Amino acid sequence: MATKVRVENLVKIFGKTPRKKPLNMLKQGIPKDEILRETGHVVGVNNASFSVEEGEIFVVMGLSGSGKSTLIRCLNRLYEPTSGHVYLDDDEDVVAADPKRLQQIRRTRMAMVFQHFGLFPHKTVGYNVSYGLRTRGNVSREQLREKAMEALSLVGLTEWIDHYPDNLSGGMQQRVGLARALAADVDILLMDEAFSALDPLIRRQMQDELVRLQDHLHKTIIFITHDLNEALRVGNHVAIMRDGKIVQIGTPPEIVMNPANEYVAKFMADVDQSRVLTAEFVMRPAHSLPRDCSVAEAVEHMNKFGVHALYLVDENGMPDGVVRREYLYELQQGNEATIGDAIIGNFPSVSPLTSLTSLYNLYSEQLPIAVVNDKGQLQGVVYPYDVLQALANAEDVTQSNGAGAVVATNTQEVINV
Repeated sequence: MATKVRVENLVKIFGKTPRKKPLNMLKQGIPKDEILRETGHVVGVNNASFSVEEGEIFVVMGLSGSGKSTLIRCLNRLYEPTSGHVYLDDDEDVVAADPKRLQQIRRTRMAMVFQHFGLFPHKTVGYNVSYGLRTRGNVSREQLREKAMEALSLVGLTEWIDHYPDNLSGGMQQRVGLARALAADVDILLMDEAFSALDPLIRRQMQDELVRLQDHLHKTIIFITHDLNEALRVGNHVAIMRDGKIVQIGTPPEIVMNPANEYVAKFMADVDQSRVLTAEFVMRPAHSLPRDCSVAEAVEHMNKFGVHALYLVDENGMPDGVVRREYLYELQQGNEATIGDAIIGNFPSVSPLTSLTSLYNLYSEQLPIAVVNDKGQLQGVVYPYDVLQALANAEDVTQSNGAGAVVATNTQEVINV
């Protein structure tokens, strides 16, 4: 995928003369507390660098004061960065844009969803949703309403277009805020603690809504949160911040299994690994054979790789069924039996991103679970033991790190048990 946002060595220092002595001290590696004592300046973001791929949800997670909200406000220059670069599509540096161009970027390339909705209480829902388009000018009233209806339909609120925000619940108001960002029809959404003001149940629903919309719209989303479970649930990649620095970036399974230091490991201590680790993380090679193979070939293949079941695939690599070792042994006793007589057509299958907790109920027939991509092609298989071993290993990593030792787990060792 193409890189949509690339941040290089971004620094934000609050104070009267941040680009002089405070910035020099920071470049020398002097701690932010010492910079504050000596200069009265506050380091908000310390040399942050990361890339966000097109169509992914990139989550920046950290406790209060870690610098995450400051960071996202630097991306569209609500806060002026002290130094560094923010590139869009590798061809435009937001930091170098003049005021006129910056205004265009905010209107046409980036939209922001705030924690406290930011709705105009005296304007209708439709007006609020179409506000970003209104600021561009040259958009007819009919077009504004049409775009507002389209965006509201995505979040299930079309019937509220002529109501006022006060008539809506908190969760509905946040949906309006999200619809406003969608109506602006930009590629990049910046979401700053967008769900943190909601009660837990509504918050969970909004997380589901975001994931659903992302599957449909494929926006590039930079999502700020202080909630680790939320970060791991919605993020394709997660950056963890502390004292203005990014201390680790990785996929949710990578961060859970390979915390970079004790600080990150403490965050992971209470994580339910079964909801974070995915089928992709524990799957084994499928060792499949073509649909027209012989019984003898299938038995030989099973013996070679030490498996009790084997998937057969068609010419496109899609699973066509599964055969079990004991049935093939029975067939070998006959004279005219073919492998087609042993094929089980009703087999369990999941996507690579299916969480381990969703796999438990699929082992009723004692068949390996087929892991297939979005084209239906077989990518690997998962056995019950793989799931149990991965969770046990994750628990060992968490306990070891909790004691202060950082354990770098080899993913391949977990898969090939």
